[in-house]
Amino acid sequence: MSRFVQQDVIADPFELTLVDRPEPHAGPGQVRVRVAAAGLNPVDWKIASNPAAAQAFGVSAPTGFGNDFAGVVDEVGDGVTDFAVGDRVFGGARGRAAADHVVVDPSTERLVAAPAGLDLEVASALTIAGLTADAVVTVSGLKEGETVVVSAAAGGVGVLAVQLAKQLGATVIGTASEKNHDFLSELGAIPVAYGEGLADRLREATEHVDVAIDLHGTDLVEAAAELGVAADRIVTIAAGPNPPHGARATGGTEASPGALDRIARGIADETLILPIEARFPIERIDEAVALQRSGHVRGKVVIIT
Repeated sequence: MSRFVQQDVIADPFELTLVDRPEPHAGPGQVRVRVAAAGLNPVDWKIASNPAAAQAFGVSAPTGFGNDFAGVVDEVGDGVTDFAVGDRVFGGARGRAAADHVVVDPSTERLVAAPAGLDLEVASALTIAGLTADAVVTVSGLKEGETVVVSAAAGGVGVLAVQLAKQLGATVIGTASEKNHDFLSELGAIPVAYGEGLADRLREATEHVDVAIDLHGTDLVEAAAELGVAADRIVTIAAGPNPPHGARATGGTEASPGALDRIARGIADETLILPIEARFPIERIDEAVALQRSGHVRGKVVIIT
């Protein structure tokens, strides 16, 4: 038997149940992974709680939970040549990640070899955060010597976006709660409190803002517009398809080619970090989701299977 986190109804509040089911097996062209850990993302609970969001992602109940996972290949189907039993991997399986085993088709789903030195718990939290972080920096056109503001800078996407921007040679300002200011300073960012009066605090922190990357709502979009940042250099992931002030909506699908491999290698060689705030056994997934949903996570939350 194989444990699987199941959701029978998409609603808010939603209920997750850990069930035993027959082990899934890899068919032709498929790979089965013994999951070591599954990383949580805000989009997971949004899909679980909102029928419209679930429909947009092609999810219908009954379903599983989560997307990001990492583990070891323990079965390959006929015709698979890129992966072998024993390979350490990470990737995405929408609605199936929180489980003992996940079966994926590498031709249609994301499955990436984990480089030596990359911890599988960290790898399990990397897929969505890594792709999204690369996308927002890439789409913004950020260049060396420019100044960028990143909101929610201590979150999973924000932490990586800050570091990628620093690697480009940009000056980075990060908005976060005060408890994360020292952490952002250690990453080389200038910390600024979020909330009312943000534009004024940004004026105090810098003479000019070239790029704004809003990872939570539209507060930074509004502040950037007030500061005169060009609309095509204001990027957002959480304001819907038509954000205010002509800002650019983006997501992980616009990451640059090879982004996930580069970020994975960066974490493995310790030129990048992705902190894990909390680890929960799969039996305590409800607690893990509640923490993720609180919106005050430094880095990522992972489920250990």
